Amino acid sequence: MSDAQTGLLTELLVEQAGHQWGQKIGASEVRSWLRSLPQLLSDLIDAGLGEVEVLLEHRLPHSPKRVDVILCGVHPRTGAASYVLVELKQWTKAELIAAELVSVAAYTNPVLHPAAQVRAYCQYLVDATPALADGHGSVFGIAYLHNAHAADIPTLLQYQPSDYGQLFTMDDRGAMVDRLRAVLAVDSDRDHARAAADEFLGFHHAPSKALLTLAAKEIQDREQFVLLDEQRVAYQMVVQAVASARAARTQTVIVVLGGPGSGKSVIALSLLGQLARQGRTVHHATGSKAFTQTMRRVAGTSNKRVQDLFKYFNNYVGAEPRALDVIICDEAHRVRETSANRWTSAAKRALARRQIEELIDAALVPVFLLDEDQIVRPGEMGSLTEIGAAATAAGCDLEVIRLTGQFRCGGSEAFDTWVARLLGLHQQPPIAWSDLISGSDDDFRVTSAASPTALESWLTTQQDEEGGTARIAAGYCWRWSDPIDTPDGRRLVDDVVIGEWRRPWNAREGKRVPDVPISDFWASDDRGFGQVGCVYTAQGFEYDWAGVIFGPDFVRRGDRWEARQQFSHDPAVKRADPLHFMALIRNTYKVLLTRGMQGTCVYSTDPETQEFLERMAF
Repeated sequence: MSDAQTGLLTELLVEQAGHQWGQKIGASEVRSWLRSLPQLLSDLIDAGLGEVEVLLEHRLPHSPKRVDVILCGVHPRTGAASYVLVELKQWTKAELIAAELVSVAAYTNPVLHPAAQVRAYCQYLVDATPALADGHGSVFGIAYLHNAHAADIPTLLQYQPSDYGQLFTMDDRGAMVDRLRAVLAVDSDRDHARAAADEFLGFHHAPSKALLTLAAKEIQDREQFVLLDEQRVAYQMVVQAVASARAARTQTVIVVLGGPGSGKSVIALSLLGQLARQGRTVHHATGSKAFTQTMRRVAGTSNKRVQDLFKYFNNYVGAEPRALDVIICDEAHRVRETSANRWTSAAKRALARRQIEELIDAALVPVFLLDEDQIVRPGEMGSLTEIGAAATAAGCDLEVIRLTGQFRCGGSEAFDTWVARLLGLHQQPPIAWSDLISGSDDDFRVTSAASPTALESWLTTQQDEEGGTARIAAGYCWRWSDPIDTPDGRRLVDDVVIGEWRRPWNAREGKRVPDVPISDFWASDDRGFGQVGCVYTAQGFEYDWAGVIFGPDFVRRGDRWEARQQFSHDPAVKRADPLHFMALIRNTYKVLLTRGMQGTCVYSTDPETQEFLERMAF
């Protein structure tokens, strides 16, 4: 306790956090520790809970989110391990503005109700920890606004409490102490508390729920995904905008910005399921045939009504204005200039406008979920600037939510940083993986392979020993042949040839081959391993183990990357101007690198680039 009061504990936290997270700790976070931790620790001692083990800034499994405090002890009634997650807030005033959304003067945008925040943390932790899900230990959650009087946050107190989420203020200190004593034994033996903490730190964590596995239940049954922090804020903002749109006769455009694995598609499916269950008119739309077809197949199964909820961006030519309550535009970076193409009839071509305008006009609340660094084809123009300008021109309100963190790639923020630095998307230079995670507990795996054979072998080993799914993807640097008919039947052509290693691309669209998934299902069908995917079949999907082959279209020369159009076999991309080509290829490899949930292995056909990757993936 004395260490907390003198600031020594905070100094230790800063040192350890910098060591564990590999980054400098901001002044605001240091101030939070100085102002909040002494108060909580003092309350614990006064409550007779001085022997409980206290974990500070504990990262949730496979997630970038950290819990302020986890108290580890034993339950006074059962004697079993008991864990209390604590969310600390320094707020003095706050107001509930809608459902779980709170307005706080210090923040520009709404934030999540702190009880809802810790409630989601508890649910997420249990879902991702088989031992806790099976009852080996109890989990509870509280939010403590230690600087706030109840009279200054009256609307926040309306939140329905639960075991996972109860709110306390400085006026409720006695009630908070009673709650803690009810779930943590007073004056318990320190060894028991330490054993509970050791058990907690040693828990095995299963990968978070896969997007496609739960899609069917999400759409047809009930909410399956646990949304955290900004994800929940985005979800609630859409729900609130829908509720008020018709009454207020206003149209609100919502843009959700986030990198790979930040939870955009989970938000989209959660919204689709909730709004559909409410009887709202809602569509999920993308510009990706593979993603839409997979959603129809997995989420819709044999239910035609559910399948009809999944559309394409170009389905809204000539649509009746605001016929829908909500249109959820997932992968919105793939929005194009126009919906017209070579197959568009003359009648519809005459009606076609800018695709962004069509999508905005289609619903009272158009929602765009996008990552501007995933634009990989000429003509793709989904960006905050373009959407914001179109919303303003249409007289719509505009709300922007920015997602942070990385929920794919094992929740590894370090890997997110490593990829950005590797590809030159970050202001800092590339860094070796081992240097970036030195001393941390990051369990995402990054490695290189000396050959495509070694890369494939590594993936096979991971599947056999660790389980999960694996895929090989590559830059579009080899011709892509139609399947051929042989005396033994139709088969794919081994177009991707690197030395003696030969593998086919995944099946071309519309070209069926026995025992080979069609292109739309390459990433989600177990038979996809053994074929090489490209960015168009990988984008929007995830698998456990990712193998990425850098082709000669993107090579390292000295301290910079070179994009070489002459080696591209992508008919659309190779016609881009050189500067645009560089951006598209860089984004392509970012997409390919960020598909894995547990690990990524890299290889380059170019010797100098291979040597660079070997140093960076070490």
